[in-house]
Amino acid sequence: MPTRFLIVPQWQGSSSSRAMQLMDGAAAIAGDLPASATTTVDVPMEAGESLGTGVHRLSSISSVRDRALAALTELSAIGDGPVVTIGGDCGAELAGVQHAVSRRPKGTMALVWLDAHGDLNTPETSPSAAFHGMVVRALLGEGAAPLASTGDTALAPNALVLGGTRELDDGEAAFVDEAGIRVVTVDELRSPDALASAVEATGADSVYVHVDLDVLDPGAIEGVQFPEPFGVQPDELVAAITALRARFELAGAGITEFAPRTPDAASDDLSVILRVLSALTRALPET
Repeated sequence: MPTRFLIVPQWQGSSSSRAMQLMDGAAAIAGDLPASATTTVDVPMEAGESLGTGVHRLSSISSVRDRALAALTELSAIGDGPVVTIGGDCGAELAGVQHAVSRRPKGTMALVWLDAHGDLNTPETSPSAAFHGMVVRALLGEGAAPLASTGDTALAPNALVLGGTRELDDGEAAFVDEAGIRVVTVDELRSPDALASAVEATGADSVYVHVDLDVLDPGAIEGVQFPEPFGVQPDELVAAITALRARFELAGAGITEFAPRTPDAASDDLSVILRVLSALTRALPET
């Protein structure tokens, strides 16, 4: 089945003062996708309420997750091909990963989180209370109850691989050490096979690949809200994804956190983004 795309222009999970520019970023990427293979989730304009959970804008984030899950269920009825989510903030990926986990035997899917940040906070440890810094912890089954995965849809820590992560809050760093989370560093990603080897160690036979564009070096892309120096180069990221797909079934993928300041700035970055998207979606040579 051909790849399908789910546009989730969620901004409510971001802690940036420019959060709503994430909607522009999602629209810019969607403009280069085939309309016949693209579904857009309606994201409310209202910020939403925390509902006493310690997660800013939780009510809107929960509503978007439910709408995205419904869209993914409809797409699954059409066929089994992978769906690539286009965010929005990293929380836009919540539904995509939860849906992919639910469709596979427990323990058979790994999650590769390519991101300058760990996104492993809980409401108790988060300095910002923004959900885009809590997404992965929710996928592991911890955090605010309306969002956290439960039962067989929760990933185990040994199914998670962080790639290119170079900025962790204190609570996140402690959790990475305690849980034994695999981290593939920027230096290690210079070897195309490093990421695939880390996934192989999980025992999984399929992989969901999340790309927060701030995993890239700031010199390679401008339209991100939380750039971190000394990131991954586009060629290295493309090679790592290509090597990963050569060894594992792609259960799904996502690209998030594109927030261009202007339409012209969006155009300048799209060539890099489309290279990453191509690595996730292009047909692999038959072996």
